[in-house]
Amino acid sequence: MLRYWAGWADKITGKTIPVGPDHFCFTRHEPVGVVGAIIPWNLPLIGVAAKLGPALAAGNTVVLKSAENTPLSALRVAELVVEAGFPAGVINMISGLGSKAGEAMTKHMDVDKISFTGSLEVGKRVQANAAMSNLKRVTLELGGKNPSIVFDDADMDLALDNIHNGLFWNKGEACAAGTRIFVHDSIYDEFAEKAAQRAAAQTVGHPFADGTDQGALVSQVQLDKVKSYVQSAVDDGATLMTGGSQVGTEGFYMQPTVFRDVEDDMKVFKEEVFGPVMTLARFSDIDDVVRRANDTKYGLAAGVFTKDITKGYEVASKVRAGLVFWNCYHVVDVAAPFGGMKESGHGREGGAYGLMPYLEVKNVVMRVTQ
Repeated sequence: MLRYWAGWADKITGKTIPVGPDHFCFTRHEPVGVVGAIIPWNLPLIGVAAKLGPALAAGNTVVLKSAENTPLSALRVAELVVEAGFPAGVINMISGLGSKAGEAMTKHMDVDKISFTGSLEVGKRVQANAAMSNLKRVTLELGGKNPSIVFDDADMDLALDNIHNGLFWNKGEACAAGTRIFVHDSIYDEFAEKAAQRAAAQTVGHPFADGTDQGALVSQVQLDKVKSYVQSAVDDGATLMTGGSQVGTEGFYMQPTVFRDVEDDMKVFKEEVFGPVMTLARFSDIDDVVRRANDTKYGLAAGVFTKDITKGYEVASKVRAGLVFWNCYHVVDVAAPFGGMKESGHGREGGAYGLMPYLEVKNVVMRVTQ
């Protein structure tokens, strides 16, 4: 990832713009200045690279705050920064509580931009602090409650593999995890049974042990949160097909969980669980399922599985999400844009789209002497 961004450092160019015979107009793309980067706990090392790469390639200095419960990877990167010989002050790493260190960063008058990845609630506070301080520009990559739509003509094995991995990857602790699965009526029962069998076959245990498919959640707080969503689904009448319980008594291990007979108004189907919980709902009509897929305050990612290019394109065009995976899921590359719509945030990370938020565009107009 860092090698990719290093390749941009000498490729940032402006434009020349025709404005008439008497003047020469060109633009400069200049660094915004000091970037405050705040990363989440779920992918801490990737988060460091995703923030440092474009900020440095664009010529900025960076103050990066790690999440309070996963600070060690960022601190190790700080050691490597010193070892690599970066000038003092170019890359700065801080640790601490978001309510103190993060709050101070978002309000600081000498910070020119905030790049924040985290929860919706904190993202709103970041945006408010930026507005009330120096109107610093803000990029927000927030949560998601991401739908996947499986049509009756889909390759079922392909859909099962991608939906399984797209949710249970990283124990479901991923903002783009596909958790709301809409399956066509005619294949619903078969799909649900196979999805449950696949989840039940997951091996949960120590992440460094041979054969482990799923490690522990990040904390007791997160484990308790996931368990509460499972209980709410049971109370609301969803059918638990597999999982639903903690694994063992030590550590924060949670069984891969699959619910069927889920209704759109259930809490587990509306709110971001951020854990290994799959929910399966039925559909029969394309217009109706697109409406239901969009019936959320989030708009980060979506999936569609069909062999019909017309249906696939219609869903990709109409679904309100910054990422649409078509007969695949969680195919993310540093060269491609990543980010959401609605309350999943604004701005993009990755590729040329992800570089521009770290640059100011300056227009220079020069009179041409005749």
